[in-house]
Amino acid sequence: MTDLHWMTAAAAAKAIASRELSPVELTAALLTRIERLDPRLNAFIRIDGDAAMAAARTAEAEIASGRSRGPLHGVPVGIKDIIDVAGLPTTCHSRILADSLATSDAVCVSKLRGAGAIVLGKLSTHEFAIGGPSHDLPWPPARNPWNTDHHPGGSSSGSGSGVAAGLFPMALGSDTGGSVRNPASCCGIVGLKPTYGLVSRRGVFPLSFTLDHIGPMTRTVADNALMLEVLAGHDVHDPGSAAVVSGHYSAGVDRDVRGLRVGFVRHFHEIDMPADPEVTAALAHVARTLQLEGAEIRDVHLPTLEEFGAVNRVILQSEAWAIHAPWLRKRPGDYGQLARRRLMAGAFFGAGDYVQAQRRRLEMIAAVEEVLRDVDVLLCASSMDPACRIDSPADIERTYPRQARTPFNVTGHPAIAMLAGVSAGGLPLSVQFVGRYFDEATLFQVARGWERASGSDKKHPAIV
Repeated sequence: MTDLHWMTAAAAAKAIASRELSPVELTAALLTRIERLDPRLNAFIRIDGDAAMAAARTAEAEIASGRSRGPLHGVPVGIKDIIDVAGLPTTCHSRILADSLATSDAVCVSKLRGAGAIVLGKLSTHEFAIGGPSHDLPWPPARNPWNTDHHPGGSSSGSGSGVAAGLFPMALGSDTGGSVRNPASCCGIVGLKPTYGLVSRRGVFPLSFTLDHIGPMTRTVADNALMLEVLAGHDVHDPGSAAVVSGHYSAGVDRDVRGLRVGFVRHFHEIDMPADPEVTAALAHVARTLQLEGAEIRDVHLPTLEEFGAVNRVILQSEAWAIHAPWLRKRPGDYGQLARRRLMAGAFFGAGDYVQAQRRRLEMIAAVEEVLRDVDVLLCASSMDPACRIDSPADIERTYPRQARTPFNVTGHPAIAMLAGVSAGGLPLSVQFVGRYFDEATLFQVARGWERASGSDKKHPAIV
């Protein structure tokens, strides 16, 4: 077990349960790696090393006495810093909340702890999950471990960077317009936006009430399914939570894809927003590979990316303005320039704009539902380009909107982004799979089929 930093969450939990691996040994090894690499990556806003080691010692004692808390017993996790961890600040990477101290865990954190996970600390994000990457904030932006001159995606940037770099095997992110799947795409890991309402958002600072999701970020599909089994469940105190039966996401992960119908949304990256040729080639390769594995590939059509983007923008910025208006009026200078500009745009939408966007949203949901009656899963682009340089505002402005993630925040369908290949420049290329409501199990099955055939889970950045 020399490469503990590349150990999956599932493998670590199994080794800890059988007493082949000590939670103290694992946590100490990851904290040592964090100490060495994080000054280059900026994945953390705050490392809670003493508390993590204390939790690891407790986990070790529990195993020695024959007790296990659950399927993640002794496994470290990183938490995006818009999510409450008791006793730690929830800064949202902003001066506005620099001194804000959480008095209790968010529900998602509480569930992870209940399953035995060990919290390592709070992770970098774009300011309030919208403004970044910003260089005018109290903490620097996270960087991409495949090339630290490049952007790691956002807004769950520290989560994506840290998982990819082997600082921790799993992390929590949030996704309002693609913020779990963007860093998953840029950093070559597995990021899931679950069905809207499947995972409680209580204790998470909101960006958009009707678009926000909490999702797991891991290096493998199996770990993602394992995390979701812990996180999913109805929360009567979250108004958006869905009262549905959840679980059993891991049971069918390794079933083959033979006979599954995969709808390929080619027009997203071929017509609506022409992708980089390397992305186009990677997506074609994913489709061919799944076909060789026994899946049926069909071309399907949805509303255009332009339409989806417009609806997402009106809803997100309107709801974000409702949250931030008091601070923006009283303390505009305490925001970073990017967050201030993006949040203030919401002041210029009227009630009619918001109502019409919500009406069009229902039509878009119906359109996706109609297509998913004839196929089991959708295949489409995530990012249209590899990650750009982090020091080029023009490139970030140009490439950030070039994506196909926001459609599924608008509709609420589950969507997973993962590695599709590596560019000639040594940066991850990505693919996205989308499923029916609450059918994450089939989504994991297809994602694992691609992962198994391609070996994408064995590819890591060269950072050491």
